[in-house]
This record gives sequence, structure tokens and C-alpha cells, in this order.
Amino acid sequence: MATQNILWTPHSKETNLSRFLGHLETKFNKSFSDYVSLHKFSVDEYQSFWKEWLSYSGFKLHREPEKTMETGTHFSKSSWFPGALYNFAENLLEVGNPNDVSLVFYSEDGQIQRLTYSELKIEVLKLQKHLYALGVIKGDRVVGLVPNAPISTIGMLATTSLGAIWSSASPDFGVRGILDRFEQIQPKVLISVESYLFKGKKISIVDKLEEVSNKLTNVINSEFKQTLVYDFVEPIQDFGKIKFPFHYKEIGSVNPGEKLTYTSIGFSDPVYIMFSSGTTGLPKCIVQGGGVLLNHTKELSLHCNLSKQNRFFYYTTCGWMMWNWSQSALALGATLYQFDGNPFHPSWETLWSMAEKESIQVFGTSAKYLSVLEEEKVSVQSKYSLVDLKVILSTGSPLPNSGFRYVYENIKKDVQLSSISGGTDLNGCFALGNPNLPVFEGQIQCKGLGMDVQVFNDMGKSVENEKGELVCPTPFPSMPLSFWNDESGAKYKSAYFETYDNIWCHGDFASITPENGLVIYGRSDATLNPGGVRIGTADIYSVVSTIPEVKDSVIIGQEYKDDVRVILFVVTADGVSLDDVLVKKIKEKIKLETSPRHVPALILSVPEIPYTVNGKKVEIAVKQTVAGLEVKNKNALANPNSLDYFKNRKELSV
Repeated sequence: MATQNILWTPHSKETNLSRFLGHLETKFNKSFSDYVSLHKFSVDEYQSFWKEWLSYSGFKLHREPEKTMETGTHFSKSSWFPGALYNFAENLLEVGNPNDVSLVFYSEDGQIQRLTYSELKIEVLKLQKHLYALGVIKGDRVVGLVPNAPISTIGMLATTSLGAIWSSASPDFGVRGILDRFEQIQPKVLISVESYLFKGKKISIVDKLEEVSNKLTNVINSEFKQTLVYDFVEPIQDFGKIKFPFHYKEIGSVNPGEKLTYTSIGFSDPVYIMFSSGTTGLPKCIVQGGGVLLNHTKELSLHCNLSKQNRFFYYTTCGWMMWNWSQSALALGATLYQFDGNPFHPSWETLWSMAEKESIQVFGTSAKYLSVLEEEKVSVQSKYSLVDLKVILSTGSPLPNSGFRYVYENIKKDVQLSSISGGTDLNGCFALGNPNLPVFEGQIQCKGLGMDVQVFNDMGKSVENEKGELVCPTPFPSMPLSFWNDESGAKYKSAYFETYDNIWCHGDFASITPENGLVIYGRSDATLNPGGVRIGTADIYSVVSTIPEVKDSVIIGQEYKDDVRVILFVVTADGVSLDDVLVKKIKEKIKLETSPRHVPALILSVPEIPYTVNGKKVEIAVKQTVAGLEVKNKNALANPNSLDYFKNRKELSV
């Protein structure tokens, strides 16, 4: 694997990571010559590493742990910090200075809302008292159908302050998609907005809320108490047929001197329930605990170099794990910026104008967002200097080489571009950025500290400079506690431990580079195998994305004549048709920049590519549709009708 171009080098090693490294050297009487040696220590002596981060990070405990980890009979049965007691919300609310700004919200219509840490705590206390009066206690579920705005943060903090469990979905989800998630976990309270804004339009969800609330009250043994409706766009005039409605503005006030109380929970008690995309069935309900926050603070502080009073933004919805990840910036005393709406309304400048005006230092987004800017040939730096911007984060899908170049040529030359990769399952990262290391084109900078990331070949052997399965042989604190309603643990084990015995197999096709970075090639269950040779879809996407005549694409492997043939579906740019000349151009470019094995057997035109509601291409759903199989859960898709374009194509007959 050839060495890639260096796009950025750090100016200083006076970073949070360097300071923690020095602390470890003193504490353990060791010397770490480079990041590789530090990472090796963090996984070879992982219990010592995580115990030290728990202490060093200032994690607020009500009771110290009896030990670092209780080793179970299986990877999935290991438990972290037995005996320790803490409260999740307390760790997010009691670090920032009371008068410092905790949250800044930018609405699509230009409205701005700011809350200091003191003001945020008052809002959380109001809702905490209301939920407590409804009987919400430790272990109960409170769910949010909310935008990425202060109401989502307040809802989560009030819920977790009581030791209850928070779960959320975005208001733009369809009714079935919402119920597929919330019905499984039987919430006691639903917090929802009455509408949201998108592309300048107010979109009411009252009808949706009626159906959802009524269905939730009909779940067997449900203790559903209330639908708490928050006026987000404008005051709600009529609750209609919403079940057990209550107007958020009617919740009680706070008495002078009244303070938040924090219910103690253990590290094996649930805090979040996250959901898989659910494109192959009902979404998996992934139960997560306090280890998620411990890992988040490690990632945000050490890998993103985020500190108290720093300004942090991530473009996300409440249906994506990046919302949960971003909330933990509060645990560092940082200012968290939120935005809800279309990031291109009224123009591409929306988010960058905010970043410039607010002097944002860490700006997070999706690879898809950067790809759209690249396709539209947007030059951000021609309009905005972004003097304070230090880090750009990208995730959701692999960022192609051209995306790396685009950032440095069109957004900012002197910025740390951190492509990060992990997942909903661990609510965090296996691989991410490093403020002390250079950025190489096309690479994620490093393995995460404390994460025993390896790549296994087909023989189950750990390899470098070779593509294979991304695995983690060693337990980590943010691993799921369980799956909801999976008493035997069978679903949990099936999800991560079927490929290798007692070793977490993440389902990503990856390689470790000569620079000790990582390249992610896409989901391994979507890996192509023409002629028995494994090919990552990202290899082809990175080439196709540079062809101006192609607006979007999706790649699958189709079983064909005792082999697999690669099929590329493309959405052409406006005014462009897929003719023989363009097909030849695409094939020649793929052959030149990858290999003859990467060249698709067929290139076909479609008007639209299917995506999940979180903006991820669903290659598996396309593959199933082409094979004539039923896609079990189309509700997980943002545009389910797009699958119709892949049905019964004569070109695909086998």
C-alpha cells in the first residue's frame, strides 16, 4: 500500500493527549516514544488504562468501584466498574461554569437561543420535577420525538437525572419507523414537538403524534402516562386525538434555592437505548450504560482536543448516534452548538455562516454533506476565513480521497480533518483523529485509545496493509450492556460474535496502513466478491465520485453464473444521460484507478438511490430487491419508493 500525501501536520503537541500521555508516563513509570506505543499500552493493560481515565477525566462518582472490570464467561458478559455509583446527567451538568454558555441553538429560520449552564440546569430541574410527579423512576423509559435543539438535551438530562432511560427519534421519521422503535421499549412518557422546519416549510406532526401516542397506549402492559407536547415552531392550537396530552409550557416552575437531585445508578444500569437502522427487520434495541460517557470524554478530549469553554458543533438529528456523542461535549464544560433543518437552506452558507459568526473550533458533519459541497464546487474559504476552526470531523460513511482534498483546497488549509469510524453499537469510535499526528489523504488517523482494533484476514489472522474484517478482541467500556428483550443474549451474540468466537466483529471491511492509520472500505456484508476476490465498495465509490457526469451511485454484487458480478447503478447529473460513451468513461476510470476486477459488469441508470433516514446508502436493500427478495423494513428508509427502480430490470435477469 503506497504512502499517501500528508495534508496537515500539527503545530504543537501542547494538547490534552500530550498532557495525559505525560501523566501516564509518571504514574506507571513508562516512556511512550510515539502514539503506537501509547496505544499498545492502552490495550495491553486496558484495565489500568480505563481505570486511570476514569480518575484523570474527573468523572463524578457517588461511590468508588470495587474493581475495574468483572471478567465474564464471554466477552459480552464482562461488566465494568462493579460497585461504582454515579449519575449520567450530573456528569454533563456540573462541569461547566454556571455563567458559561452551555447550549446555542440555530434554527433554520434564523432564530438563535442561548442557555448558560445555570439556565440549562433550571430547565432540566423543571422537567425533572414534572417527570417525577408522573412516577418516572430508575429504569423507566422516556422517549423523545424531537429536533436537535435544547428540548432534546433538556429531555435527556431530566430523564437520566432520575436514573431513567432516554431514547429518541427524529420528527421526520414515519409513523411505522417511530413505532418500530418505541413500541419495543414501552416508554412511560413521550416528549414531542408539534412541528419542525425543513427547507423553509413548517411541517406539522400532530397527525403523526396522534397515531404514535395511541399505539403506544395500546402496547400490552404499557405504563404510558403522558404525551408532553413542546411548542417548537408555533403554539399548538388543538391536541386533537393525541393520547394523554399535556402542554409543555404548563410544567411547574422552580422555587428559589431548589436544586437538582441526581439518582445513583451503576455502570451496568441502562442510560440510553439506541436503535440499529432496521433495514433487514425490526431495529435492534441496543442498551448502553455509563461506559458510553467515559468513552465519549476520552474521544472528545484526547482525540478531538476539546476543552472547557471550547465551541463544538455536530450536524446531526436525534435519530443518529452522533446526537448522543455530541451531548457529551457538556461533560467537558464545552459549549454545544445545535442546528435543526436543512443545512443547504437557504444556501450552502447556512452552517459555515454560523461557524464563522460563533468562532466554532470543532465542526462535525457527515461525509455525504462534504460530498455534496464538493459536487457543487463550493469554495467555503472564498467567503469565510474560519480563523478559529481547528478540527473538522466527518463520519457516516467512508470519506473518499477526493473528499480529503476538497476540504484542504476549498474549506481551510490549516485544519485537522478527522475522519472517524465506529457505530451506533458502541455509541462511539474504533478509529478517529489525533491532534498530535499528521493527516494522510484517505486515512483515518489512528486507532482509538483503549480500543483493541485489529484487522483479520480470511484465515482469522491479524494483518496489516491488507484488507479484512475490523475486529476488537478485548472488551471496552462502551460495549452494549445488552439488547432490549434479549434475555438469553442470543441476539447480542449473533450481532457481533458469530464470525469469530469471543471476538467482536464489527462488520466493516478495513485495512491498517503503513502509517498506522486506517482505511474503511464499507460494510463487510456489502463486500463484493467477483472471482472470489474481496473488494470494498468504497474503492469504486471513491472513483465514481470524481466523475462530474455522475451525481450519485450505489454498488452491489449479484449472484451470476456460479460467481458474483459487480453492478453499478448511477444517478446522472442534470441534463446528462447514461450512454455508451459515459459507460465507457466510467469503466476505464475505475480500471485505471483501481483494478480490472473492480470494473462493473453492468452500469445502469436510476433516478434515485435509497438512503436510511440517517443518510446512509442501503446497498443490502438494493441487493435484496434485485434478487427478488422482500426488504423487511422499508420504514427505515428515507425514500423507500426508490427501491422500485431496481425491481424486475431485464438487464439483471440471471
